[in-house]
Amino acid sequence: MDKILCWFSCGITSAVSCKLAIEKYGKENCEIVYIKIDSAHPDNDRFIKECEQWFGAEIKVVQSNKFKDQFEVIEKIKYINGVQGASCTKKLKKDVRAKVEKEIKFKHQVFGFEFDKKEINRAIRFKEQNPHTKPIYPLIERQLNKEQCAYIMKSNGIELPTMYKLGFSNNNCIGCVKGGMGYWNKIKTHFPKEFEKMSEIEQNLERSCINGKFLKDLKPNDGINEPQIMPDCGIFCEVEFADLISQKTELILNNQIKIENI
Repeated sequence: MDKILCWFSCGITSAVSCKLAIEKYGKENCEIVYIKIDSAHPDNDRFIKECEQWFGAEIKVVQSNKFKDQFEVIEKIKYINGVQGASCTKKLKKDVRAKVEKEIKFKHQVFGFEFDKKEINRAIRFKEQNPHTKPIYPLIERQLNKEQCAYIMKSNGIELPTMYKLGFSNNNCIGCVKGGMGYWNKIKTHFPKEFEKMSEIEQNLERSCINGKFLKDLKPNDGINEPQIMPDCGIFCEVEFADLISQKTELILNNQIKIENI
């Protein structure tokens, strides 16, 4: 039987999405896959084990055989981010996803887009641009957002990943090039080694991961009131999506059409 391929990112939205898929389709029909990156927080290992117990199913861990983390990608290909998106997302996540898709015969793929206007629009665009994935969006179907997912995790006795407890909005790699000034100031506070590493890479390449400003020039108050708008680093490039909120998104949010029809 073809599998329901569930993508687990060590984020709380993907975790709840996987759980909902297991409840709906059965754990024997679901293949849960996590793409590992060496620069992720070490607490992720604990989170994976607790989620496996909650799921009653094993999480398959895969990894790029070419790059270990975003620092290595950027140093080798000499590109940080720009109009073509973040180079590390493609090399570390998207290329690995494509390999898994060839190895596992699937009926549908499960993604952790939450019930949020921007996320729904991204889900629509993803389905339009990747129809072969036959995507399923459990959180949008159940109208669950990230805060509600956090409550579900805590209610089931699962401690949130450390990155959330430190005040980060996502559990991305430590030193994510999608972050703004406020994000990088938090990285400087909690993870100075990773901050300095990215700053050194910037100087070597003469390119900044923050539009128009090098990390070495950041001041403590830069981005202090800046909302963390970067998305979870999933298995797709943010350049694949448009920021435009479509009419279809509005209809979904107003419960006028069902998510299956997007």
